[in-house]
Amino acid sequence: MPLPRIFEGLRLPAIAAPMFLASGPDLVVEVCRSGLVGTFPALNQRTTDGFVEWLGEINARLADVPDAAPYGVNLIVHRSNPRLEADLYKIVEHKVPLIITSLGAVPDVVNAVHSYGGLVFHDVINRRHAEKAAEAGVDGIIAVTAGAGGHAGMLSPFALIPEIRSFFDGTIILSGAMSTGEQIAAARVMGADMAYLGTRFLATKEATISEEQKRMTVDAKAADIFYTPAISGVAANFLRPSLVAAGLDPDNLVSHGAMDLGNEAKAWKTVWSAGQGVASLKDVPGAAELCERLIAEYAQAMARAGSDPFAVRAKSA
Repeated sequence: MPLPRIFEGLRLPAIAAPMFLASGPDLVVEVCRSGLVGTFPALNQRTTDGFVEWLGEINARLADVPDAAPYGVNLIVHRSNPRLEADLYKIVEHKVPLIITSLGAVPDVVNAVHSYGGLVFHDVINRRHAEKAAEAGVDGIIAVTAGAGGHAGMLSPFALIPEIRSFFDGTIILSGAMSTGEQIAAARVMGADMAYLGTRFLATKEATISEEQKRMTVDAKAADIFYTPAISGVAANFLRPSLVAAGLDPDNLVSHGAMDLGNEAKAWKTVWSAGQGVASLKDVPGAAELCERLIAEYAQAMARAGSDPFAVRAKSA
């Protein structure tokens, strides 16, 4: 389906996902300048005042770029987030173009963002969560499928995308193990409107993580991704080598119980998350260079698909 109007000028139907402790103004600005949607979690700043400073900085740096893509903010809609009300107030005040909600689809949040014309995308891992998001009135649903970094699901995109499309006529965004332009093209061909990439942007110069974490991410194989709810209380994918380096035994983890944002912030500083998309990583480029690469790969993939002999025969049939 056609993308929302604010995305009409995108050079690639892709979002650089908001990464906890890794996405900041430099990454967001470079991605938006390149024609993709850049995002960051509100909680990457330790206070609401700091969050507002980032909003001001991003708006100022993009103001002189007429073709810049819109940016977005990830908002944790969960009772353990003490800043939800304060951060939402500032989001409305600054009219942030896109809000990505996680861990709860709340109509009041959606209505607040819609009050100034903003969009709300909500991430889900199954049909039930998607149905609740649709009922809450969101504009887009992010299908977080098997192999995604961070809080991920276990369903194949071939199962979840058509299930969501069967009842939702808004924007569908696919998340899960994508790191190349070819994979973004595949997401579009299979029925997603946009792609959602996190792990690939972890390994960029602008990501606010250590060089050690970037190197471990690039060096990892798909088999190094370990799926567990024991770290934060919600099932997520982590780099197995980071668990070992933190003195943990991946096969004998002790659960920390229900999710708590305070505990999660502490845990994720030493236990690093990534998705199965690490299998495609080979370097740590600047974000702008990476975006140009993705755009070129996507165009080449779509051209190949259009010249595929089976596609040609289908057209002529």
